[in-house]
Amino acid sequence: MEGRARIPVDLPLPNPTTSYWQDPPDEIANLQATKELPKYADYIIIGSGISGAAIAYNLIKKKPNSSILMLEARQTCSGATGRNGGHTKAASYRSFLEHEAEHGLEDAIKIARLEYANIRETHALSRELNIDCASTPCDTVDIIYDARALARGKEAIARMQETMGPDDPAANYKILSAEEAKMNCHTPDALGAFVYEAGSISAYRFTIGMLKHCLERGVNLQTNTPVEGVEPANNFNPHAPRWTAKTSRGNVETANLILATNGYTAHLLPQMQGIIVPLRGQITAQRPGSKLPGLDATYSFIYTQGYEYMITRPPGTSDAGTIVIGGGLGRLANAGASEFGHILDTGLNARISTYLYKCTAGYFGDNWGEDAEQGRIVKEWSGIMGTSADGLPYVGAMPEMPGVSICASFNGHGMVMCLKSAEALVDMMDGDYDVEWFPKALVVTAKRFERKFQGRLDMRAPGEALFDRLTAGK
Repeated sequence: MEGRARIPVDLPLPNPTTSYWQDPPDEIANLQATKELPKYADYIIIGSGISGAAIAYNLIKKKPNSSILMLEARQTCSGATGRNGGHTKAASYRSFLEHEAEHGLEDAIKIARLEYANIRETHALSRELNIDCASTPCDTVDIIYDARALARGKEAIARMQETMGPDDPAANYKILSAEEAKMNCHTPDALGAFVYEAGSISAYRFTIGMLKHCLERGVNLQTNTPVEGVEPANNFNPHAPRWTAKTSRGNVETANLILATNGYTAHLLPQMQGIIVPLRGQITAQRPGSKLPGLDATYSFIYTQGYEYMITRPPGTSDAGTIVIGGGLGRLANAGASEFGHILDTGLNARISTYLYKCTAGYFGDNWGEDAEQGRIVKEWSGIMGTSADGLPYVGAMPEMPGVSICASFNGHGMVMCLKSAEALVDMMDGDYDVEWFPKALVVTAKRFERKFQGRLDMRAPGEALFDRLTAGK
């Protein structure tokens, strides 16, 4: 993994795979709001995904008269946000005990509550801004195939309810027995399951909607304008810093440079090489089998060496019933090490493609039935996540770079962290350096950068038994 972390990070590549959500692209996909770049902006945000959009949204509320320039290397929302699985799902119990051990009980509770609040506010904001993004709050179910994961999950849920209180909605879980999971969730091989509040959404449409709101209030969005480098402006003064964003269309200066660049951050900040490491994820959209009942919950399938995550497109959408499922990293050698370090969202891993194709019928067994006449796969694509050594994002001011902030490395969980992290970052930039409700473990510090990168913390050493059974003869 150390070698994968050392692979130099480049700019986002041209001609990436097209995600299900980006087909067709939105009308602002290639927007350049002004013909020329300004020479100066009060704030420059690099990246137009959910982090960049949420940062702009919060800046408008706090600094309505400021000039805000957003620079995007490719099309609008072309990175991880426009390529994810459509889940607003925290699964806070999966990391609560580890967070308590490493960061203390107070921060473990804050992280869980942050994730829950982020889910609630995402769906609330989609309603407030009237964004057409199929926002669907609903339950989710984690189907467990590993006895240790089941026992550890029960232990974590008990600890959350003990320390947070049984009435805290962020600690509200229902535990299903194996028989209940098989009957209620249509998963014949389940050892048990956990049910809790989550949701589904088109993150692409949600973010596009936020950006259109920001554009109406003066944000200058410039797509297809990759930032090739950042450097201190001439006559740099640390007490009144200015930074230059360098592009082929010209350079722009700012007093406030914000990187919402997730897995690509090390390209612009070389000191982040090996600290934020890109990871390619892969997803498919599938037509459901003929016997599969309508599913009103989202799913995860958790086994010893990893997991898959799945939503079903809700009633009222043109593609109602379509399954969107991603994952498969745990089916690769060395916990998916081959997918770390590179930014190749222009292609797919053939082994993961085969697995994602076959696993849906495997998970649901006889409840799947026959494939649709048109075939199982509607679309398949990949995307680049940003992963960190401690499994948490970096939010805040960069050490020894006054005027530069980052909001990046969401470890595949951006839809339950980005919105609130952006809010906290803007508060920090406004002088509130200790945002009371925001977990200290997520704030950028030089000490956090010292930790050695070891891959995704929620992935374990691979085993092949379940993979072989699920895919054999299907």
